[in-house]
Amino acid sequence: MVKISTHINQELCNFVFEIFMKEATNYQFGTRAIHAGQEPDPTTGAVMTPIYQTSTYVQEAPGVNKGYGYARGKNPTRVALEKCIASLEGAKHGICFSSGMGSMDAVIKLLRPGDEVVTGDDLYGGAYRMFTKIFEPYGIKFHFVNMGNLSNVSAKINEKTKLIWLETPTNPTMQIVDIAAISVIAKSKNVLLAVDNTFASPYLQNPLKLGADIVMHSVTKYLGGHSDVVMGALVMNDDQLHERLYFILNSCGANPGPMDSFLVLRGIKTLHLRMERHCQNGRKIAEFLKQHSAVEKIYWPGFEDHPNHTVAKKQMKDFGGMISFTTKNASKETTFRLASSFKVFSLAESLGGVESLVNHPATMTHASIPSAEREKAGVVDSLLRLSVGVEDADDLLADLAQALNAV
Repeated sequence: MVKISTHINQELCNFVFEIFMKEATNYQFGTRAIHAGQEPDPTTGAVMTPIYQTSTYVQEAPGVNKGYGYARGKNPTRVALEKCIASLEGAKHGICFSSGMGSMDAVIKLLRPGDEVVTGDDLYGGAYRMFTKIFEPYGIKFHFVNMGNLSNVSAKINEKTKLIWLETPTNPTMQIVDIAAISVIAKSKNVLLAVDNTFASPYLQNPLKLGADIVMHSVTKYLGGHSDVVMGALVMNDDQLHERLYFILNSCGANPGPMDSFLVLRGIKTLHLRMERHCQNGRKIAEFLKQHSAVEKIYWPGFEDHPNHTVAKKQMKDFGGMISFTTKNASKETTFRLASSFKVFSLAESLGGVESLVNHPATMTHASIPSAEREKAGVVDSLLRLSVGVEDADDLLADLAQALNAV
């Protein structure tokens, strides 16, 4: 009787899930964030997807299983998360990795020695390090250009170019790159376009709808949202591309565990609510900094005088909670004192969590980039990057005021 009941429950769950996925495009973002990719547990009816803490699965016969053979390849908790993230990006396929760098590594492994990549000159330091220290020695060439100017991208494309990799907004100077325009260039040259959508999240921006082939997330950031998990993800629509990237994941083993997958599924359920607050607080902080007498320059795409603001307005739902700024006549020592003077903002790596963080890119997230290259892109010693959290905005503003006055 138990087996029959379980079978009936599983059939019912599958039926309900299939209906939801077919109609998922009709649901709003918040509904998909809570429900997409998930179904009640067939044996207990549990609302939350269980943590399938197992490394292997019983097979009915050699090579015959219920879709799961060994957990490096697939795990039910992870599969639910992959479907959820894919739904949020309007994608057909999702693949989760043990870190954002793991997902980026898989994309570059699509290439071969002699291939070339066009990417931005204002790039996350870890990406720059991977490109130059890991993959350049294998014969892959990377061109770092200001991607805000489309002619810079076109000028570097040749018959060896196989990939355009871009961030928007960029890390840390918040440059805005026109995804749709870059997509036109990429398609005309038969070049793959991959977009790091970490800073915007699927709530603010959906690159696949703008012509990208692959979208990457450091799930550690806004998707997880609570600074308690490290993970990456790729989403795509092309079946063959999905097959190739999944083969790399399964072969190389950069897969996340079920507990991490569960934590991210839980975090995503409030993504839409958190992003609204990140954006609200971000706007207040940006406007405060712009009017402060000690601030020299502020980088936030919501300002009309921000380079490519019109593009940001076109391709983003709002402008996010990531802000960078420099202060007037600031030495490295003064900037260090400022970074250490906050009481609510925490001096730490990473971003996108519910708590507000302050970061000194030159010595933290972008330390691996040579100083001359960093400074050329605007990542100077006096630059600080804020990840504005979801605390009370008045407390954040007061903290900024006291820190700026302290130095």
